[in-house]
Amino acid sequence: MESIQEIRSLFLETQTESLPELIEKYGCDTRSGVRSLVAAAVKKLDALEKEKKRIYDLKKYERQYAAYSCICGIDEVGRGPLAGPVVAGAVILPADCEILYINDSKKLSAKMREELFDVIRREAVACAVGYASPERIDEINILQATYEAMRQAISGLQVSPDLLLNDAVTIPGVSIPQVPIIKGDAKSISIGAASIYAKVTRDRLMTEYDKLYPQYGFAANKGYGSAEHIAALKKYGPSPIHRKSFIGNFIQEDPFGE
Repeated sequence: MESIQEIRSLFLETQTESLPELIEKYGCDTRSGVRSLVAAAVKKLDALEKEKKRIYDLKKYERQYAAYSCICGIDEVGRGPLAGPVVAGAVILPADCEILYINDSKKLSAKMREELFDVIRREAVACAVGYASPERIDEINILQATYEAMRQAISGLQVSPDLLLNDAVTIPGVSIPQVPIIKGDAKSISIGAASIYAKVTRDRLMTEYDKLYPQYGFAANKGYGSAEHIAALKKYGPSPIHRKSFIGNFIQEDPFGE
């Protein structure tokens, strides 16, 4: 008879989709350790089925607009920070996309976002990002800079989309048909993928900026106005990547140097 440790190793080494075979094989084993392994496997399969159902529901808009051959999700990250660029993501997923765990990037752990970023980049038909610098944000305001970053992301795609699913906004200056969806990053798999792609890109960039300006803690706060960030801003003044139009409440001198 196989030991519990040997059976445990089998369960650990088996892909989730193949667990039913082990459940059937060891389901009648009366040892408490084996019963626990079988119960855990059943729970894991149930969770997988729930995730597949969630992803199916997340494709609602993609099914609704299935007459379009190339649907692109659009989202942005970084409208609120005091420092760093705003970044837009554009992702075209295959119609038969089966990537699990895509969601609004804010609802995912950093580790999960990083893992999904690599899967999205590998499996997407096309993906791209666009940026608007802090200087550009100060020059034309954050909303217009966001639109600009979105247009840049769209133009960077290697495949031209024939429909855009956008998180909440209608992008001016774009001739492609658009569907704005409120909280779209949690309602559309394409927009969710774009939010992850943009979020990981921006987070990695802010981590690099942290090496240049370590006193502000950009690796941790990603440019958002944490208490530590604001304290550093008051102590050291703004860095070259701070948005001057965003920090007037935190520094004494005129942020525009006028």
